[in-house]
Amino acid sequence: MTTTTQQPPTLATGRSPLQPAERQRFWLQWTDLLSSWAFLGPNLFGVLLFVVFPVVASFLLAFTHWSGSRAEADAIRWAGLDNFRDLFADRDFWHAMYNTLVLMLGIPLRLFGCLGVALLVNQRIREVVLYRTLFFLPTISSATAIFILWQALYNPDVGLVNRLLAGLMIQGPNWLGDPNWAKTALIITGVWRTLGGMTMLLYLAALQGISESLYEAADIDGATAWKRFWHVTWPLLSPTTLFVLIMGVIGGFQGGFQQAYVMTKGGPAGSTTTIDYFIYNEAFFTSQRMGYASAAAWVLFAIILAVTLLQWRYGQKHVHY
Repeated sequence: MTTTTQQPPTLATGRSPLQPAERQRFWLQWTDLLSSWAFLGPNLFGVLLFVVFPVVASFLLAFTHWSGSRAEADAIRWAGLDNFRDLFADRDFWHAMYNTLVLMLGIPLRLFGCLGVALLVNQRIREVVLYRTLFFLPTISSATAIFILWQALYNPDVGLVNRLLAGLMIQGPNWLGDPNWAKTALIITGVWRTLGGMTMLLYLAALQGISESLYEAADIDGATAWKRFWHVTWPLLSPTTLFVLIMGVIGGFQGGFQQAYVMTKGGPAGSTTTIDYFIYNEAFFTSQRMGYASAAAWVLFAIILAVTLLQWRYGQKHVHY
């Protein structure tokens, strides 16, 4: 007796039709895919519109002559490398670069200041959470409000800083009106504002990740507090220090605009005009040379990239994991 096996019905294409369970899985996969793109779509659109498009546009504009006040197509003229040649011969650009580098002298002050605060708030004391919060408050406060406050503190006649110096029989300078003191004033403000910020939190997290057994071994060997810090704490903080230093240098090249715009308007005599402020002036304020400002932005990008690669290459030699 022979038995015959029933074959499932086929479509005209020769493939078996989807079973109900397979059809359900198919639609579920498509539903998951469509819902994923629905959630990602607004974010991707924002990245394309506000990040990718401006970067590509600025790169193309760097090789053109264009005033941002004119939107006509014929207002854009090809310039080749003229903007870059003019930029490297521009004394204002190099003066802004000098100002930026001087203001970046505050980076090591911030680094060691944040490390000191992290060591303080890492102690096992009462209300330590309150102290951590108080130190972190300037970071989440409005930067503009802080800069306006410090602008008032630096007032040469009625400012609190000069009043305190007068109490010590010291004649306070015109902090924001004297080219010799303006950069110092901005460095002090920047250090104060970031003293308990993200860098402090990074160091605090790194400190809490160091094993207590290492300190116990150092105590058994008779190490003093300084030797425990120098031979145990500091080497184990080197990965965090390298990261903080790289990010600080990148932020130093890119920063300074908001502080200078609120407190000094780039003055006096251009002594606080940073690269960021220079690009803003060229693009939107002084001459509205969008192509020239775009070229300056890409030169700044190249400088940041080169410095970051150098830091990463040579900094790794001093990192202990």
